[in-house]
Amino acid sequence: MAVHFFHTSDWHLGQFFYNHSRQYEHEQFLTWLLEQIKQKQPNALLIAGDIFDVINPASAAQKQLYQFLADAHALAPHMQTLMIAGNHDSGYRIEQVEPLLEKYNAKTVGVIRWNEDKTLDIERLLQPIYDVDQKIVAWCLSLPFLRSAEITGFNEHTSNSQNAISYLHQQLISEAKKRKTDDQALILMSHAHMQGGETSDSERPIIIGNEEALSTALFDEVIDYVALGHLHKPQKVQHSHIRYSGSPIPLSFSEINYKHQVVEVIIDPAKPDESKLQFEALHIPRSIQLHRIRGELNEVFAQLKALASGKIDSIDQREYIDIEYHTDTPPRPNLRQQFEDVLPQERYRLVKISRQYKNNDQQNHAAKIQLEPPTPEQLFEQIWQNKGYAQDAAVAKDFQTLVQEARHSLEDKNSI
Repeated sequence: MAVHFFHTSDWHLGQFFYNHSRQYEHEQFLTWLLEQIKQKQPNALLIAGDIFDVINPASAAQKQLYQFLADAHALAPHMQTLMIAGNHDSGYRIEQVEPLLEKYNAKTVGVIRWNEDKTLDIERLLQPIYDVDQKIVAWCLSLPFLRSAEITGFNEHTSNSQNAISYLHQQLISEAKKRKTDDQALILMSHAHMQGGETSDSERPIIIGNEEALSTALFDEVIDYVALGHLHKPQKVQHSHIRYSGSPIPLSFSEINYKHQVVEVIIDPAKPDESKLQFEALHIPRSIQLHRIRGELNEVFAQLKALASGKIDSIDQREYIDIEYHTDTPPRPNLRQQFEDVLPQERYRLVKISRQYKNNDQQNHAAKIQLEPPTPEQLFEQIWQNKGYAQDAAVAKDFQTLVQEARHSLEDKNSI
């Protein structure tokens, strides 16, 4: 019996991008995903963590998720939605709404739990996937983000994080082998940073037991597909059946060239090993474009002028601009306004401006001779300049006043 499912992850619902809400972009993605579910009618939808952007998501972000689950259930009542918590999620929070999730044929695994006898609570981690006739066609081994406090110190196998991680995988896979039949597939869903994975600058490093990345050796050969979350670039890790689906929208400017996708997977255990696994990348349309502008000032202005024009009424739907200009001179007065004046009106959001020295040797030399820790005033001046702002004596004076007040406050506390 074949199992048909979608693999997605790292939605980061509720994210703010340079103080701009991504709600519109997420709505466009979810609308697209609902259409894929309607057309393809998969047995399951796997969401491999980082459902939300923060552990305490705003009500609007939570509403987006639950409305999606309700809409998906209406379009494909037989489809199960299986979710795990990522490092951005609160595992306890997403488990609290289990009665609501059950109404939409959805389940979530937020934390690792242990039995009274210090053995692993496997039942919650090993989820059956059914076909339309309610026959089990696969088992999903669901491992949320593994926090050290939740997996160490329970028995002799969990004395440290690395031992505990190996123990968890061994116990879970061993139990799955006992339960599966020859015509059932095994899928492992995990939120982790695997060795060899390519990162972007929007991912928080995951460090467990002083080791940031885990080995694919944790995955037994009996596993037919590993659905990973955490890294935002769609990619395989060493083997074609071990994959990150990636995020559905670019979460930083470093992800502009990512081909965002949902992975459609079909596993038929009855077929020979070389043909039992099929997958296809369902490419997600980008609803709002991001632009990185680089070069000397004259080149930057030329690139800004060449951008497409045409008014976009809603500010939440306007395109994002990141400017990095190359110069060895101090920033011009009102440089940001000059950039804004050149941009076609009411179409773009200029969210980032940074300055890059043309003479890197000079910059590196200056960095080498500055051995003393920077003062608060120096740090503030550096950040101010990197933002492309002109020098402002009044702002500098205000900052100096704040620094003096902070120092006086610390002196008062130390004198008590």
